[in-house]
Amino acid sequence: MNFDLTNEQEMILKTIREFADEEVAPGALERDRTKKFPEEVFKKMADLGLMGLPFPEEYGGSGADTVSFAIVTEELSRACGSTGITYSAHISLGGAPLYLFGTEEQKQKYLVPICTGETLGAFGLTEPSAGSDAGGTKTTAVEKDGEYIINGNKCFITNASFAKHLALTAVTGEKEGKKEISAIIVPTDTKGFKVMDNYEKMGLNASNTTELVLEDVRVSTEHLLGKKGEGFKQFLITLDGGRIGIGAMAVGIAQAAYEKSLQYAKERQQFGRTLAQFQAIQFKLADMAMKIELARNMVYKAAWLKDQGRPFSKEASMCKLYASEICMEITDQAVQIHGGYGYMKDYHVERYMRDGKLTEIGEGTSEIQRMVIARQIGC
Repeated sequence: MNFDLTNEQEMILKTIREFADEEVAPGALERDRTKKFPEEVFKKMADLGLMGLPFPEEYGGSGADTVSFAIVTEELSRACGSTGITYSAHISLGGAPLYLFGTEEQKQKYLVPICTGETLGAFGLTEPSAGSDAGGTKTTAVEKDGEYIINGNKCFITNASFAKHLALTAVTGEKEGKKEISAIIVPTDTKGFKVMDNYEKMGLNASNTTELVLEDVRVSTEHLLGKKGEGFKQFLITLDGGRIGIGAMAVGIAQAAYEKSLQYAKERQQFGRTLAQFQAIQFKLADMAMKIELARNMVYKAAWLKDQGRPFSKEASMCKLYASEICMEITDQAVQIHGGYGYMKDYHVERYMRDGKLTEIGEGTSEIQRMVIARQIGC
């Protein structure tokens, strides 16, 4: 087994680490306070060719692999969780369904602007009564005279305020007594389509989380993504890739919390010694380092399997589940190591804890991941 990154991956890591340290991290605390979306960051990333990273060059992408996507997501999240999740959703939820299921014409029209950074990618799946249970989807798309007339609501949709179009799921009929769910591409400036950004969130304050309201939204049937009735299957495949992104995000936030804790423990004096000289703190830091290493290797393995065209659903759920749960554990310990200062915003670690919690929820909760893994092992 070869655990070395390729020359291309090493170059991407070097580029994004420098970018994250110089362009993303300095404004992270202020963005968390003001909830200002990092538009300028993504314009600069577009200039670096990172917005279409894992997609073919023919669509404006860079032709890189999933491991590289995980590297970029981790490094962005280490600097700012809000930036990390925005990028992960842009690629894995916005771009991937178009690349995997779109026609050539759809790819040229909708994937290219995502790859060039002209628009951010988004995906409309979750509804007020349909999250993990996507079968509870109530948004409808009625076919009439060559058009779909769409009505319904979506919630917790990432990036929609900055997306010119997005794919969303809707009930297009009934088959064998079950809802027929399809995916449809909808331009966000279509009449009757409303994007609302009113959520008060626990963390990831600088990311764009929206509600979508669709009232008699009309698009031609040519906007159908993939085959009619296969929207359910499509978004399951989409979520597998998205879980690698959330796993990488969790690793990045955990890495940031660990680095802050190690630095603080070496500087903070108590009882005539630094915190790092106390075995209780040493053991906390040792456990942090070990668990981050394990989580990162799991993320890379899932990404590698995807790149090899091999089954990766189980590994994607495993890496997402483990990375998210150790992220919460590590950020909690980071606050503890910092003591009273850990509770203060200026020391960053409380933000890591707030931001990290979403990794246990997004792209399927920890409970859903355990259900997926149980199915995969034959339970």
